[in-house]
Amino acid sequence: MYISEKFKSISPSPTLAIDSKFKQMKADGLDVVGFGAGEPDFDTPQHIKDAAITAINEGFTKYTPASGTLGLKQAVVRKLKRDNGLDYTTDQIIISNGAKHSLMNAFGAILNPGDEVIIPAPFWVSYPEMVKLNDGVPVILQTKEENNFKFTARDLISAITPNTRAFILNSPSNPTGMVYTVEVLREIAQVAVEYNLYVISDEIYEHLIYGSTKHVSIASFGEEIKNLTIIINGVSKTYAMTGWRIGYLAAPRELAKTMGSVQSHATSNPNSIAQVAAGVALDGPVDDLNMMKKAFKERRDYMVERINSIDGVSCLMPDGAFYVMMNIEKLIGREICGKIIESSDDFAQVFLDEKLVAVVPGTGFAAPNHVRWSYATSMENIKEGLDRLESMLKGE
Repeated sequence: MYISEKFKSISPSPTLAIDSKFKQMKADGLDVVGFGAGEPDFDTPQHIKDAAITAINEGFTKYTPASGTLGLKQAVVRKLKRDNGLDYTTDQIIISNGAKHSLMNAFGAILNPGDEVIIPAPFWVSYPEMVKLNDGVPVILQTKEENNFKFTARDLISAITPNTRAFILNSPSNPTGMVYTVEVLREIAQVAVEYNLYVISDEIYEHLIYGSTKHVSIASFGEEIKNLTIIINGVSKTYAMTGWRIGYLAAPRELAKTMGSVQSHATSNPNSIAQVAAGVALDGPVDDLNMMKKAFKERRDYMVERINSIDGVSCLMPDGAFYVMMNIEKLIGREICGKIIESSDDFAQVFLDEKLVAVVPGTGFAAPNHVRWSYATSMENIKEGLDRLESMLKGE
């Protein structure tokens, strides 16, 4: 059987693989606890669901413009002005089938074969694969836990080559939850302008920040950096709308036009009903968001304190998103439940097999001595999962 070499080079998503295995085990009646998927456990707010029901009843079930409805684009423009202080017009906005699709559009629009994209690690598992799918070359910029998993302008410069076309900025970050400060962002923006590099600014977790650090879009530092920035965002995390599959991007006009043309052939329009709901989400009240943030903060604080109280593991306090990266370096080479732990993959497999707890190994994030926990699950599940971790490490 003949298969594309490019497609054969793509690895499956480890986060979705773990989540799929967890759901199958649960369906089989096993008492499994899952911390894999990056999905809020809250329901979509009622006023958003009501808007979708109204759209169905009113017959808004036909094709829309391929790059999204004017109404939703206008809502995105208002959101960018209100939340980020950015001025865009609707012809600079592309509505897509989730933020993943927006990222694929962005890489497709800026990359030619051999172009390099700098990806700070730990990174979201899909970034390198998306770059490869669009004939680019992922260049991994390793960060350190002692630097809160963040890169500096100097680090960025060290990774730039004549083939560098862009770099990814994910703040708040998946998987680390770290947020870049205004001062560091300004320095990074200066590098982008000096070297004429595109910035793929993934801001999907912008509203899920729990400390004093504030989200600032790198595009807000002036027209030069704005003209090099492609903002990626969506409604899945902020409004608990993962299954609605609506993402969007804001980009320079010519790039947006190019991406709109490609999307018209690749997927046609995003779901018409979900677009109506997304517009209501962006323009609507934030009461449900604030409720989610309060719960996420309580879960984060408990998880971090508890992990750091267990011998053999540790973690940093994340600023945002809903993930904790647990350091298992002290467990490497140790025997747990009869198996020598040589990697985070080994640890995750033993934890799942022996204690029925699903976490994501850090290998796919380029963080081999870490595993990712999601606290987008109930406090009851978090306590149970951490009880099982402590029990396993005590040999119980």
